[in-house]
Amino acid sequence: MPHASMMRQITDFANRANPYPVYEELRRTPVLHEEEDGPYLISSYYDIKALLHDPRISSDAANLAAAGDDALDQTEETGGLPPSFLRLDPPEHDRLRRIANGAFGPPHRPRRIESMRGQMRDIVTELIDGFGDARQIDLVDQFAYPFPVTVICRLLGVPREDEPKFRTWVDPLVASLDPDTGRGADDTDHRKTAREARMQLGMYLAELVEERAREPRDDMLSDLVNSRGPDGAMTMMEVLSTSVLLLIAGHETTVNLITNGMLTLLRHPEYLRRLREDPGLSVNIVEELLRYEPPVQLVPQRTCIGDIEVRGVTIPKGSRIWLVLAAGNRDPERFEDPERFDPDRGDIQHLGFGSGIHSCFGAPLARLETQIALSELARRLESPRLVEDPPPYRQNAVLRGPRHLGIAFEGLR
Repeated sequence: MPHASMMRQITDFANRANPYPVYEELRRTPVLHEEEDGPYLISSYYDIKALLHDPRISSDAANLAAAGDDALDQTEETGGLPPSFLRLDPPEHDRLRRIANGAFGPPHRPRRIESMRGQMRDIVTELIDGFGDARQIDLVDQFAYPFPVTVICRLLGVPREDEPKFRTWVDPLVASLDPDTGRGADDTDHRKTAREARMQLGMYLAELVEERAREPRDDMLSDLVNSRGPDGAMTMMEVLSTSVLLLIAGHETTVNLITNGMLTLLRHPEYLRRLREDPGLSVNIVEELLRYEPPVQLVPQRTCIGDIEVRGVTIPKGSRIWLVLAAGNRDPERFEDPERFDPDRGDIQHLGFGSGIHSCFGAPLARLETQIALSELARRLESPRLVEDPPPYRQNAVLRGPRHLGIAFEGLR
């Protein structure tokens, strides 16, 4: 496996079902630079962790564009919205994230997410009951996809009758995050559709924001609109870009986490049985899943704004960096027997939610959603088994997960 083709192998769809042998090969050269104008690939756990905390690594979209990355940076199809704080550096990133955190949950609103536990269980119960007399389902279409969209709509304060609209907007927006989108003429229509979806979503949210400004309610959108803390208030456009970030980023990663989770449990039935008997095991299972099968495989949108030395290699200012989180999560320098799925590990300090100032904003929500989803699926599905292994995967190399997951079972408890 020649190093010259390593970056292409990571994005090659042929490796999507099992990219881990590619990552194992990649770790043999922890700092890999294949082409003069290409990115530096970082695959060691400790190096990735350090760089995620290094202020010389920029997330600003302007720096990425200056470094010449137009192939992977599909998040800039903004439909007129400014970049979210995910694509900004301090101090502006810190200001917007503090305001958003104040409305989202811990530590400022510690009960906002926890108070939704009952709603989440009701949504999960309704979805599983909806399987009816079927003895085979597509977990993605019938469960993992609608669940997080519904939860995020409830969190933001979207009226229930409008939730189906969001589902029609999510698909093209998520597709636009695919690293290969826009590389060929056939993708022009997809990108146009994504821009239109983002614009329609922005227009809808703008009306909702104006309504919440006049009549605040107990929801996140009202808090974002009416926040007047030490950091001031978000502008209308900042509220909109933050809301879109939560909807899109939070949805796709949770869909993949739930789907990857059920796939992994069906491949390891002893843990599925234990989860059925002890729902409390869901906490450890989700943490190990974030290490073993993370929904975010790599972080490609980073730029050096100063020279950085990693393992004796100087990465020059202006260079692009790919932080391959999934490779770091199976680094034998950090984890014992890293290729084994083991929720009983005593130390699961994974990179599944990143680290540093850009660590996953929605982590508390994603954790709780997945814990409830997996424990209820384990409890209620009688003798579940995979219809196809490996299942068909999405094209996306960054946000990796099955496009469909067929599960057969004997009935519902």
